Amino acid sequence: MPIRVFLFLPWAEGIEDAGDFVRRLPGLDLRSRVAQPSDERLLRMARLDCDWHGETVRCVAAMRHPRLAFLPPRVLGPAGMAGFLTAAAQRPSGEAWWLLFTGQHPRLLGGTAGRLGAALKRYGVRLLWYAFDEVSRTVENFDALAPHLDGLIHDESPLADGGRARLSPSCLTWHRSWVANVVPWETVLVEAPEPKIMFLGSQLGLTPHRVRQIEFLQRRFKDRFTAIHDHSVAVGDRCAWSRYQVSWCPEGRKFATPAMAQTHTDRPFWSGCLGMVPVAEDSAAGGRLEALAAAGLVVRYRHADLAALAEACERALAATPADRRRIYDHFNAQETVGGVIAEALAALSPSGPDAAQA
Repeated sequence: MPIRVFLFLPWAEGIEDAGDFVRRLPGLDLRSRVAQPSDERLLRMARLDCDWHGETVRCVAAMRHPRLAFLPPRVLGPAGMAGFLTAAAQRPSGEAWWLLFTGQHPRLLGGTAGRLGAALKRYGVRLLWYAFDEVSRTVENFDALAPHLDGLIHDESPLADGGRARLSPSCLTWHRSWVANVVPWETVLVEAPEPKIMFLGSQLGLTPHRVRQIEFLQRRFKDRFTAIHDHSVAVGDRCAWSRYQVSWCPEGRKFATPAMAQTHTDRPFWSGCLGMVPVAEDSAAGGRLEALAAAGLVVRYRHADLAALAEACERALAATPADRRRIYDHFNAQETVGGVIAEALAALSPSGPDAAQA
């Protein structure tokens, strides 16, 4: 049965074709969406966030799987949920409908989450949540929505006891971080990149430890190192970074709480998708990046060890075109948001294989 995915987004309104939503996104007036419409900094942050989620829509629209047929996806925001319930009651019998949540967006449903989940399940709509951060601990309505989920991809381990107990026994769970919201192979691999190291960070993240690392790399690599401290950049500009050989992604130990000790940000993943060699700190307990490092797809260094950081950067700068091609192919094939969601839907579909609970 063909699958229709509906992606719930704070920037969306009523039910809308995903392609139409992406096309109108650049002209979307965000002033009504921020607390202080005259604050240019807030407007810029809102634009970055809006476009980032728009890129996730593009990833969903590009999903492919050898055993699944995908119909054109749609998006909806909180204001469109009532209309979605009406549409779900009239769902075509020849379509399997999935409502997809990402991040902490279900909190926007507030106290209606449990009732909405129950109603959608009665109409045959299935629910998948690709979460990050500590959703079972920080999203107030997690427990209300949990019994109605068919699948949960989460980035905290373990889930909070109360939240885990609320999940249906039939709900499949995967412990996996958010990866690259990149359309696979959309950025062409640069065969002869500039032998430079690029760092993207934020003013908020400029801790004394990070400043010490940046100053060290500036002294060591001089004009072969470039640092950006402006939180993020427009997703449309990311592909321009493929001209650099190395991406320094020192977020392996970013999250200090026990449930997030094995996590990291998405930057090593989209860096790899662009064909850059990701260099990352070791996380407190290893986690996903440890396996990638063992496979030679990420270069790692010990926390707070400047000599190890320099050696890791030198190794990444020395990577051959064949090394970079292997990194580029792996991350585009295995580490994109659309690919992870498609695999989850395959596991959750009637014809899909059994998936182990995590």
